[in-house]
Amino acid sequence: MDFLTGEIIYIDKPLGWTSFDAVKRVRSQLLRRYGIRKMKVGHAGTLDPLATGVMIICTGRATKRIDELQAGVKEYVATIALGATTPSFDLETEIDATYPTGHITRSLVEDTLRRFTGRIEQVPPAFSAVKVDGHRAYKMARQGNMPDLKPKILVIDEIELLSYAPDSITIRVVCSKGTYIRALARDIGSALGSGGHLTALRRTRVGNVSADQCMEMEQAVEWLREVPIEMPDET
Repeated sequence: MDFLTGEIIYIDKPLGWTSFDAVKRVRSQLLRRYGIRKMKVGHAGTLDPLATGVMIICTGRATKRIDELQAGVKEYVATIALGATTPSFDLETEIDATYPTGHITRSLVEDTLRRFTGRIEQVPPAFSAVKVDGHRAYKMARQGNMPDLKPKILVIDEIELLSYAPDSITIRVVCSKGTYIRALARDIGSALGSGGHLTALRRTRVGNVSADQCMEMEQAVEWLREVPIEMPDET
């Protein structure tokens, strides 16, 4: 393997890790392996700390392919709690309002999900890395200044209901780049008249890369320690 020239690694990002944490772990292992102080390493598509799943990490010249790789269709499995909302639309923040769920039926959920397929408008979460007037939205939100975010056009190819209960649903989503599943949870909860927030998220596919092709983080670190590598020419 020639990580200095450029390689692509498929990681199953652990729960609680930022995307930067995963990149940093891979980079630090490679720097030790090569005995150098600097190497270009990046990732194709951010995952929130509370999400797990497919993360594509590129090294060297392969980082030039990041835009191409992260443009691929994404697949997620998401669990949405109904009957309550949070400011971040997930478990990062505390519940700020509750709503009844007695009116929700499986049929209502299935009918509602169909409304979210195709081209849709989505307002990104305030707790996100979207820039507003040069500032990250999440930094403004954490300071109590809710940013004015504009809706974006995106494409939801498929939504499948995997499990149903009146206060929780699990869905499979196939969507375009730029889709915020947290915001989708918010919008589905709103359409159901119950509110909703994301309680679990796993990215199962990016383009042609599926979760079963990915290494767990510690497995990847061990592999990076042992895999034969091309060393730079010292002449």
